[in-house]
Amino acid sequence: MTLFQMEVLVAVTNTGNFTRAGEQIGLSQSGVSHTIGALEKELGISLFTRNRSGVKLTAAGEKIVASARTILENVSLIKQVAAESNEHVEATLRIASFPSITAQILPKLLKSVESHYPHMQTKLYEGSYQEIKEWIVSGVVDVGFHVWPDDELEGILLTTDALQAVVPANHPLAKEPALTLEQLARESFLMPMAGCHLLIGAEFAKAGLTPNVSYEVADHTTILAMVESGVGVTVVPSLTLPAQLPDVAVIPITPPLSRQIGLAVRSLREAPPAVQAFLREAESIAPTL
Repeated sequence: MTLFQMEVLVAVTNTGNFTRAGEQIGLSQSGVSHTIGALEKELGISLFTRNRSGVKLTAAGEKIVASARTILENVSLIKQVAAESNEHVEATLRIASFPSITAQILPKLLKSVESHYPHMQTKLYEGSYQEIKEWIVSGVVDVGFHVWPDDELEGILLTTDALQAVVPANHPLAKEPALTLEQLARESFLMPMAGCHLLIGAEFAKAGLTPNVSYEVADHTTILAMVESGVGVTVVPSLTLPAQLPDVAVIPITPPLSRQIGLAVRSLREAPPAVQAFLREAESIAPTL
C-alpha cells in the first residue's frame, strides 16, 4: 500500500464519487478507479459498493478508511513538526464554519493567520452545527466553529452571541423594550433551522413553553423577509442579522439568552502544530470579536 492510495481512498470517501475525487486530487476518473481497484486487489476485499448515484463504503471499507485517515494525519503531523522546527508552519488547514461565522468572524481570523503564518493554507467547509460536528469527529476537517460546550469535542470558547427577537415593524410587540419567550410563544413563530432550532427550542423547553411554529426556515434572509411581511415573529442570533435590516424591529429577550461559539477539535492534546497555531490566533483576537 502507498500513501497515494490512502489519499485517493479518503478523497473518494469524502466525495462519494470517483469523478469528483479525481477533480479534488488532480487525477482522472479512470486513474481513481485504477488506484482503488489496485488497492482492493492487494487487500483482497471490496472497499466500495457501486451504484448509479456514486459509491458507498462497505463495512470493511469503513474500518479501513478510518485507519487511512489516521495514517494521513500522522504524515501531515510529521511534516508540520519538521516545518515548525524551521520556524514556520506549513500546512493546509481544513476549517468548518457556519454561515454567520463565515461572514462575521472568519475573515478577521484568516487575515490574522495569514499575517503570522504566511505558509499556512486554508480550506473552508460550510455546514450546519450537526454537519460540522460530524466532520470534526470523522476527520474530514481539522478544526471547526461550533456551539459551545459539547461533551464529545474539545476546544476553546471564542465569543458569546446574544439571541434577539425579531417582529414586524408594525406589530404591537415592536414597541416593547424587551420581550419574554412567553410573549413570543403566543405568536405565530418562524423557527430558524440549520442548528438554531435546537438551541432556540431548548430555551423554550427550559421555560416550559411550546412555540406556535408555523414555518421552519433555514435561510436567515428569507426568515427576515417573512417577518417583514407579517407571517410571524422569530428569534435569531445577533451575528445572523445583516447590517441593513428590512422593515422589522429587533428587540432584546428578557431574561437575556445567548449562544456560545467556540473552535472545536477531536483532541487538543493531539492537535497538530497548524491547528494549535490557528487556535492561538483565534484566542488572540477573541477579545475584539
